[in-house]
Amino acid sequence: MSAHYRKLENMYLSAPFNDHFAPKIEVNKGAAEILYEVKPAYFHAASAVHGAVYFKAMDDAAFFAVNSVVEDVFVLTVSFTTYLTRPISTGYMRATGKLVHQSQRLFLAEAVIEDDKGRQIARGNGSFMRSRTPLSPDIGYQ
Repeated sequence: MSAHYRKLENMYLSAPFNDHFAPKIEVNKGAAEILYEVKPAYFHAASAVHGAVYFKAMDDAAFFAVNSVVEDVFVLTVSFTTYLTRPISTGYMRATGKLVHQSQRLFLAEAVIEDDKGRQIARGNGSFMRSRTPLSPDIGYQ
């Protein structure tokens, strides 16, 4: 187990925005998995999870897949494309991110969300870059 991966997990869980979602996260080299329990608080008017929650789960999973290989600074999402393929209103959402390309300045990652029956409910991909923000206890990296 890498201390870097555990520190990234702690950083994610310490972010105030995640208090609302109570996610679980696991980071490994070039990969990350995030689990959300589906709650009515995430629903749009038609009683299914809002697309913003899909985006957040996939962006976060892809982000941490990338940051798993960047050990000195926080990475930033440059762009992210989201495809919503199935609605969900019960159970769990499991977002899995995977680093698919890296160069000196650009990182590309993909993410997929599956429901608790293993059905794909969303897919996305994004580009990421290194920031100037050091990974430090100041941002929860501890």
